[in-house]
Amino acid sequence: MTVGELILGRPLRSDEHDAQRIGPLAGVPVLGLDALASSAYGPEAALTVLRPLGAMATGYIGPLTALIIALLSLVYLSYRQTIAAYPGGGGSYTVAKENLGPVPGLFAASALAVDYLLNVAVAIAAGVGALVSAVPALLPYTLPLCLAILGLITIINLRGVRDAGLAFTLPTYSFVACLGITIIAGVIKALLAHGHPLPVVPPPQPPAVSTTVSAWLLCHAFASGCTAMTGVEAVSNGVPVFRPPATQMAQRTLTVIIAVLIALVAGVALLARFYGITATHPGQPGYQSILSQMVAAVAGRGVFYYISLAAVLAVLSLSANTSFAGFPRLCSVLAGDGSLPAAFAQRGRRLVYSVGIIVLAILAGLLLIAFDGVTDRLVPLFAIGAFMAFTFSQLGMARHWRRRRGPGATRALVVNLVGAAGTGATLLIIAVSKFTEGAWLTVAIIPAIVVLLQRLQRSHDRATVLAEEVPLALNGLAAPLVVIPVRRLDRGTRQALRLAVTLGEDVQAVQVRAEHAREQDLARHWHELVERPAQQQGRRPPHLVVLESAYRHPTEPLLRYLQAIATAHPERPIAVVLPHFFERRWFRRHRAWRLARKLLDVAVPQVVVMGTP
Repeated sequence: MTVGELILGRPLRSDEHDAQRIGPLAGVPVLGLDALASSAYGPEAALTVLRPLGAMATGYIGPLTALIIALLSLVYLSYRQTIAAYPGGGGSYTVAKENLGPVPGLFAASALAVDYLLNVAVAIAAGVGALVSAVPALLPYTLPLCLAILGLITIINLRGVRDAGLAFTLPTYSFVACLGITIIAGVIKALLAHGHPLPVVPPPQPPAVSTTVSAWLLCHAFASGCTAMTGVEAVSNGVPVFRPPATQMAQRTLTVIIAVLIALVAGVALLARFYGITATHPGQPGYQSILSQMVAAVAGRGVFYYISLAAVLAVLSLSANTSFAGFPRLCSVLAGDGSLPAAFAQRGRRLVYSVGIIVLAILAGLLLIAFDGVTDRLVPLFAIGAFMAFTFSQLGMARHWRRRRGPGATRALVVNLVGAAGTGATLLIIAVSKFTEGAWLTVAIIPAIVVLLQRLQRSHDRATVLAEEVPLALNGLAAPLVVIPVRRLDRGTRQALRLAVTLGEDVQAVQVRAEHAREQDLARHWHELVERPAQQQGRRPPHLVVLESAYRHPTEPLLRYLQAIATAHPERPIAVVLPHFFERRWFRRHRAWRLARKLLDVAVPQVVVMGTP
C-alpha cells in the first residue's frame, strides 16, 4: 500500500459511483452539519450584538429567535419544492439560471460560493472557540488549531462522500443528543423552579448596561442571529449524492435537519433566558461560548460537560464538511456550463470533485489566517452570501410556478413570493447593519466573482464556436515546409533532423549567429555531415540558413525569417521542429518551451510547433 492509498484510500473505478451514494442517516452528517452547528454560533452572534444591554439582552433573544425560526420555515418549504423541481442538483444557481436568466444565476452561484467559503472559516473558528472555552490555555494556539482541523477535514473529504458520512455520523448524533439532553433537562428545571432555575455553575456576570434599546440594535442582532440559517441550501445542491429515490431521500434529510435545527435554536434561546446567559467577548481572556455556559449552568462542569463540549467542538469544526460537499458540486455544475475550467467537473481518485475540494481548502486557510481564526471577526461577512442565494432561489421558484400553472402551483407560488420577500428584507438588513463591520467586502466580492465567471464563460463560448460538425476537408493540401532552429550539431539536433526529413522534402535548418559569438560554424561541415549522408540515403538534404543577429538575440531574427517564408508561401504549413533538452540545471530547463511559446504567439497562422525530446 502506497502513502497515497493509506491517506486517501484506494482509487475507485467509475462503475463504483452508485455504491458511494448515501441515505438520510449519512445525509444529515454530510449535508446538514453546517445547519445544525449554526445553532451554536447563531444565537451567540445575536447575544454578542446585544451585549451592551447587559442583563436585558436575554429578554430580546426569544422574540428575535422566533422571527428567525419563521423565516427558516419559509426557506425550508422553498427548498423542499426546489428538490422536487430540480433533482439534478445545483440548488440556487440552477433555479436562478433557468428561471431568471444567466446573470442572476451567476449572482446566485457567486453568493453561494462565498457562503460556502465563509462557512468553512466560521465553522472551524467556532469549533476552536468552543475548545478554548473549555481549555483556556489553548487560546494562544487558536490559528494553528484551526488550520490543523481544516487539513483533517480536507483529507476526509478527498476520501469520498461515503467515508465522510461514516466519519461524521458519530460526532453529529452525539452533538444532537448532548445538546438535546441539556435543553430538555434545563427546561424541566426551569419549569419546576417557575422560570427561575438555580444554575449549577453560574454564568459570568453580564456587563454593565452601556446603551439603550433601539430598532437599529435589534436589527443588527437579528442580522447576526440569521447566521443560524446558513447551510440549509446544501441538500438541494447535493441531491445526486443520494441513493434512489434521490428526491424523496433528499427531502427526508432536509426535513430532519430543519426540525432538529429549529428545536436546538429555540432551546438555546429559552435556556439563555431562563439562566441569564449572555455573551462574553470573543477572542479575549475569560471568553466562554454560549453553549459552554449553558451546559455548565444545567449540568455543572463534570463528565457530561466535557463530553458535551467535545461533541460541540467536533460538530462545529466538522460542520465545514457541508461546504466541502456543496462547493465542489457547485463548481462542477459551473464548469459544465463553461463558467469554470473543465478540471472542476472531473472526478478524482475517490469519485469526488478533488479540484474543488483543494481550492476550497486553500481559500479557507487564507481566510482563517487573515482573520486570526476568531469567529466574531468572520460572522459579519457570513450571512450575505447565504441570504442572497436564498432570495434568488425563491424568486426563481416563483417564476417556475408561474410558468408551470399546474395543480398546487398557486400555493407554491405564494410560498415562494412570501419567502422571497422575507429573505430579501433580511438580506437588506444584514447588508446595511453589517456593512461597516466588513460586510462591504462580501458585497464587493460577489459582483467581482460574477465578472470573472462571465469572462470565463465568454472564453468557453469562443472555444465552442471553433468546434464545427462538418466533414473533414482534405482538398488543397500542400506539403509542409519544415524549419529547425539549430545552435550546434549535437545529438538533439541530429534527432530533430531525422524526424524533419520524414515530414517533408523542404527542410531548412536555421542557425542564428551573433557577431563574434562562439556558436559552432555549421556551414563549414554541413555538406559533409548532413547533406552527403542524406543524398546517399536517397533523400533531399536539409538546407542550412545562417542568420546574423545584430542585437545578439536569437529569437527575433528567427521570427522575422518565419514571417518572411510564410508571406512567400502562404499556401504551405510551416512545421517548426524544436530539439528539447532535459537538463539538470533548473535555469536551463525551459529554454525550448519559452521559444515554443513565442513561436505560437506570432501572428503566422500556418506555423505548427513540434518538440523532439
